[in-house]
Amino acid sequence: MNDKKALLSELSIDDEQRSTDNGPPRYVIAGISALVLAVATWFWLSPGHEPLAVNVASARLPNTASSSNAVLEASGYVTARLQATVSSKYTGQVTKVFIEEGILVEKDQLLAKLDDTTQLAQIALSKAQLGATASRLNEVKVNLQEAELTYNRTIELAGKNLASQSDLDSTRLAVSALKARLASLGSEIEVGDKSLAIQQQYLSDTEIRAPFAGVVIAKAAQPGEMISPVSAGGGFTRTGICTIVDMASLEIEVDVNESYINRVTSGQPVTAVLDSYEDWQIPAKVITIIPTADRNKATVRVRIAFLESDTRILPDMGVKVSFLDDSPKQASTKILVGVLVPGNSVTSLNNESVVFVVDGDIVERRVVRVGGRQGSARNITAGLAVGEKVITDLSEALIASLDNGQRVITN
Repeated sequence: MNDKKALLSELSIDDEQRSTDNGPPRYVIAGISALVLAVATWFWLSPGHEPLAVNVASARLPNTASSSNAVLEASGYVTARLQATVSSKYTGQVTKVFIEEGILVEKDQLLAKLDDTTQLAQIALSKAQLGATASRLNEVKVNLQEAELTYNRTIELAGKNLASQSDLDSTRLAVSALKARLASLGSEIEVGDKSLAIQQQYLSDTEIRAPFAGVVIAKAAQPGEMISPVSAGGGFTRTGICTIVDMASLEIEVDVNESYINRVTSGQPVTAVLDSYEDWQIPAKVITIIPTADRNKATVRVRIAFLESDTRILPDMGVKVSFLDDSPKQASTKILVGVLVPGNSVTSLNNESVVFVVDGDIVERRVVRVGGRQGSARNITAGLAVGEKVITDLSEALIASLDNGQRVITN
C-alpha cells in the first residue's frame, strides 16, 4: 500500500513545474498578431497603396495609309439612321412570332400575328348586317315596282274618270315614299361596306409586318404576351415585337472638340478603324457637321458615312476616325511604325519619355521612344506593344501618385 502511495506522489506536478518556460504566453502571441495586422492595414491603406481611379487606352497600330495627312482624330460610335422598334397599332395578344435575332427580313414580311378572334367576329357581324340591309333593299325594290304599276293604272283610270284625284295623289306619294326608302337603304349599304372595310383593316392590323428591309437585332415578345403601342402599367405588356436595323444606313457619329472643329469640312475624306478590328482601315467621308454645340461637353457632333459596306460593321461599335487633309498639296510619304497612344498618356521624367502601363491592376512606369504625331495621338516607336493599356489624362498630381506597383482601378 505504501509503495502505491509513493508511486502516485512521484506522478504529481509541483507548483514550480506548472509555470513552465515551454513557450511565450498566449497574450504575447495575440499582441504580436494584432501588431502585424495593424501594420499590414496601414501599409495597404496608406496614400501610396490605395487603388487610384484612372482612365486607360490601348496602344494601337498607326493608320499607315493616312498617317501622313491626318489633321485630327476623334472617337465615336457606329449608328443606324434607319432603325425601328416594330409594334402593333392597338393592344392585343401575340399568337405567333415568325422572327429571331439576326435574321434578314424584307419589306412587308410577316413578323408576328395577334389574336384576331374579335376582328373575325366583327367582320361576320358587319357582313350579316350588310346582308340584312340588302334584303330590305330588294324588298323595297319589289314594293316600288308594285307601287309604280298601281300608279300607272290609277293614271289610266283617272283619264277615264274612273279614279279620283285623291287616288291619283295617294299612289303617286306611295311611289315617292318607296323611292326615298330605296335611296336610304342604298346609303345604309354604302355605310355597311365602309364599316366592313374598317373591320377588315383591323383584321389586317393583327398581322405585324416589317416596315423596311433590315436585320432583326432584338426580339421583344413571345406568343401569349400582350403587346401595346403605348407603355402599360404592371410591366407585363410589351411595347414592341422586335427591333429592325437597315444595315445600309449605318454611319459614324463622333463628338469633335469645338476648338478643332475648324479642321473638319463637309465631304472631307476620313479613315475609320473599328475598336474590334484595329488593323482594318475603312474609307469614309464627312456627311455633315451638326450646326449646334454641346455646351456641357464643348463638342460638336459630326456625321460620317462609310464608303464600303461590310457585315463586320455593327450598330453601337466603337470606332476611331482620322480626318484627312484633302488639300491639293503634295502628301508626305512618311510611314509611321510602332504604335499610337493618346497624346495625354505620354510625359517626360528625368529627360526621358515615359508612359504608365497597366497590367491587370498594377502600374508599370516604362521608358519609351517617341516618334511623330498622327492627329492628336503620339507615335511610340519602341517600348510599347499593340494592345497594352496606358494611363491617359496625365496631370502633375496623377503623375506624382503613380509608381511601379501602384494599384489602380480603370474606368
